[in-house]
Amino acid sequence: MASVSDGPEIAIRARAELGEGPTWDPAEERLIWVDILSARVHLFDPATGRRTVTTTEQHVGAAKPRAGGGLVVNLRDGVGLYDTDGAFRWLRHEPVRGRRGNDAAVAPDGSLWAGTMRYDEEPGGGTLSRVTGNGAGETVLPDVAVSNGLGWSPDGSLMYYIDTPTRRVDVFTVTPDGGVTNRRPLVDTGDVAGFPDGMTVDADGCLWVAFWDGGAVRRYTPEGKLDRTVEVPVSRPTAAAFGGAGLTDLYITTAAVGTDPGREPLAGSVLVLPGAGRGLAQAAFAG
Repeated sequence: MASVSDGPEIAIRARAELGEGPTWDPAEERLIWVDILSARVHLFDPATGRRTVTTTEQHVGAAKPRAGGGLVVNLRDGVGLYDTDGAFRWLRHEPVRGRRGNDAAVAPDGSLWAGTMRYDEEPGGGTLSRVTGNGAGETVLPDVAVSNGLGWSPDGSLMYYIDTPTRRVDVFTVTPDGGVTNRRPLVDTGDVAGFPDGMTVDADGCLWVAFWDGGAVRRYTPEGKLDRTVEVPVSRPTAAAFGGAGLTDLYITTAAVGTDPGREPLAGSVLVLPGAGRGLAQAAFAG
């Protein structure tokens, strides 16, 4: 992997329009990420450098591994499943004109929490829904602008959530049935550059948040205190995830959309910060 001076290394040199949703698949020892606007799901094996790409029929906000193999994807018109042979089928088909799927994450109980947003980012036009392995779903938050980062505390008792225009990271208490209650602010990011986008939670319970138009990934303690800033050589990092052997390497997706390739040649690439910390093993989708 090539190096970036005073910053992360280049894991994958690319020009993704809207690179997003990095996820480590421990069963296959590979990184999964998407380019939302190019409708592509990328698979990357850092040990061999092997890369494969699947083009979806719609904009794809997120792709996560399934317990039985294959992928669950958060598409423009709902949540779908790819089998190991590449066959696709809808799990929940719920098209809404002008709306698409955005970030998503798998909860410790194997359910998929899938966010949506309007293309025009109209406040209240997006949602956050919980989808179980059998396809049952419920809308948890009906009035969202840009549904983004999700994560759970190491003991599974808390869920963290970002609706980007609020410039906050909120925290919920997880109920015994896997739902959430008692939403309250944890971090107000209005005092730093950029807007909070995707995030991941490490083994210490700290939150690593990527800042769109902020050129950085910031780490917050479970109490909401900023304790580390990782500057990146692009203005639009979108999300982060731990991967690799021991889950110690922090992978960071980025976006090229709206940037000048002459000034930001690495925009759209996937970056990696080796030895950044220790991540949490992520559950696979139960469907």
